[in-house]
Amino acid sequence: RGGGGEDDAPPVERGRLTELVDVLAGVPSDFRAHPTIARGLARRREMGKGTRPIDWSAAEALAFATLAAEGHRVRLTGQDTSRGTFSHRHAMLHDREDGMTYTPLAHVAPDQARVEIYNSPLSEVGVLGFEYGYSLDCPDGLVLWEAQFGDFVNPAQVIVDQFITSAEEKWRRLSGLVLLLPHAFEGQGPEHSSARLERFLELAVNDNIQIANPTTPAQYFHLLRRQVLRRWGKPLVVMSPKSLLRHPKVVSTLDDLDNGSFQRILGDPAVSPEGVAGILLCSGKVYYDLLAKRDEVGRGDVAILRLEQLYPLRDEQLTEVLAPYPPSARVIWVQEEPANMGAWRYLLARFGDRLADARSFAGICRPA
Repeated sequence: RGGGGEDDAPPVERGRLTELVDVLAGVPSDFRAHPTIARGLARRREMGKGTRPIDWSAAEALAFATLAAEGHRVRLTGQDTSRGTFSHRHAMLHDREDGMTYTPLAHVAPDQARVEIYNSPLSEVGVLGFEYGYSLDCPDGLVLWEAQFGDFVNPAQVIVDQFITSAEEKWRRLSGLVLLLPHAFEGQGPEHSSARLERFLELAVNDNIQIANPTTPAQYFHLLRRQVLRRWGKPLVVMSPKSLLRHPKVVSTLDDLDNGSFQRILGDPAVSPEGVAGILLCSGKVYYDLLAKRDEVGRGDVAILRLEQLYPLRDEQLTEVLAPYPPSARVIWVQEEPANMGAWRYLLARFGDRLADARSFAGICRPA
């Protein structure tokens, strides 16, 4: 494992990021890409020049590319990972005339580590079990399993319970496996909305796992790199986005990627702390819904803070983020999920009606 702080990973120079974007946006001269794909590659080239902001898929690709170029194997499997369930990844490109494939991530450096991206069979328990075992023998690589929708982790619950969340305690085996679980209540119905965040929070104890819900491409980039490059590795559960993959506000800059590190809690620089009467605390997609409503009604006295990492959650970090706001400003947790799901009951059990800095705390959720 590398050095640095708990949330740090070695930075990547801006020039190197630009070079890698060009590689990721390129295809051989005789490769006949579908026009839709060709337009996407052109947009990605603009991202490399800094004339277009970095979107979610580009940040992910850059995380994979930088790690592979630095000698760390990258392995991603799932039921639709090559294209991406939401047609956002396109990691393997297909010639529209003869079907030949090209994977830009396999060409980021002459001496790069191997990048493997496989579409898997429709057996979550089998595939997740295999990838868990793979992660044990590949501690210096980035090994990820992606559910087509977050709910699809349900058939693999036994792997989560018996191995991912408990193997360190039972057998002293550490795993850096990453679970990408698309999550958010966006009208797609049963089995297509909830990654069951509450289940993972119920299983979280003694820093056995990490649970994150990043809301910007840069946060996701730093989160993936942190997983491989910091001193220790624990399983990482990511509530990953669906509609946010193309949301106009869910973008970052190259500067965001080559500077800084993953932030467990994001503050709200858009409002003046001394004038804040209420603080909305949230995680994930609902942040952008709250932001749009605040802009619509012009409430400059409401701050919106984001829990990007729900576990481990340190009291002192939460207290530090809340410190600039008046003690009279009460905190309200807001979530999309019903009251018996999501993070609310976890937070209620953790804090009760008073947060770590003793300010008032309540929740707003859908009915149970």
